[in-house]
Amino acid sequence: MRDRPFARFAVRRWLLLAAGLCTGALAGSSPASSPASSPASSSASSPDYAAVRPGVAVDPVLDAGAHPDFRTEWWYVTGWLSEAGGRESAFQITFFRTRPAGASANPSRFAARELVIAHAALLVADGSGQWHAEKIARSGFGLAHADADRLSVAIDDWHLKAAGPELSASAGDAAGGFALRLRGGSALLNGVDGFSQKGPDPASASYYVSVPQLVVEGTVRHGTVSRAVTGRAWLDHEWSSRFLDPAAVGWDWVGLNLDDGGALVAFRLRTAANRAHYAGATWRRADGVVRHFGPDEVRFVPGRVWRSPRTGIAYPVAWHVAVGETTVDLVPFTDDQEADTRRTTGAVYWEGAVRAAGPKLTGRGFLELTGYGTPLVLP
Repeated sequence: MRDRPFARFAVRRWLLLAAGLCTGALAGSSPASSPASSPASSSASSPDYAAVRPGVAVDPVLDAGAHPDFRTEWWYVTGWLSEAGGRESAFQITFFRTRPAGASANPSRFAARELVIAHAALLVADGSGQWHAEKIARSGFGLAHADADRLSVAIDDWHLKAAGPELSASAGDAAGGFALRLRGGSALLNGVDGFSQKGPDPASASYYVSVPQLVVEGTVRHGTVSRAVTGRAWLDHEWSSRFLDPAAVGWDWVGLNLDDGGALVAFRLRTAANRAHYAGATWRRADGVVRHFGPDEVRFVPGRVWRSPRTGIAYPVAWHVAVGETTVDLVPFTDDQEADTRRTTGAVYWEGAVRAAGPKLTGRGFLELTGYGTPLVLP
């Protein structure tokens, strides 16, 4: 059953997966021709899942692995890369772990009690190449895993894992890919000691750890051409059972490795009327001092809009972001950084590399814009 084709609509696929009737692994497939429906929102509370609560100690080392009692979890690595000749590129790799509702009640060994999803992309700043791919599989049977006692998550030969002080990330297919080593950086707890509230109701929250300023080296490949690269990266790790509350349709998020050695992460959740629903930010200055910002201190002001020629979705790809008294302007290194993942998560969104410049701060990072086509529903 491995590599069997998926149903056209995501809702049918997820029902099959939750019932344990489909294993499935997908890489680099073309998108469905129609927007897909999605499973029940992860914002819905359920006794099947653990809850995110304030006051729980988050340990960046002990919590680096999976948290199978929670519904949804992801490890998200993004970065800017440079070749010897100076050509720039950007990469991202994301592993999701999700536990379908009611899966534990199915006694079958073949029940899909846990699903692992992976997205990867490699983009060249001058527009000369783009590579996107995705995979999905249930845990076990040699298909995929997300270990609870360490950072080790994989689907087939794609992986993100820790080996001592170093991380390795690898993804690829016949059209492209990368194999990277990441080291250094220091953990940054977002929100209050890792409790990151995502709405007026504290029940909408995640545990959230970032590791900015990772040093990267390795190789990237477009087709048969491989190149050595170095650069800087950012790791996000979040887990939750209720990330979005019913009023939120998506988010705008940015993580920046600042040129002075600091780091800035900021986000806002949006309503269907495209208004801010909730926001937050964490800024670690170059001297190591960390400051957290509440919803009244964070503003995202959209600028130039780019419309996708494939989906027709309009994304504000340039932004003015204010965090307290500090401001930065975000400019994409290329407009077309749309991610169509309807075949694995049911979502289409914009996710791409950006440059940041302001009166006090400059840097590079990644911007994520979700819920602009249809409301976002997490796996």
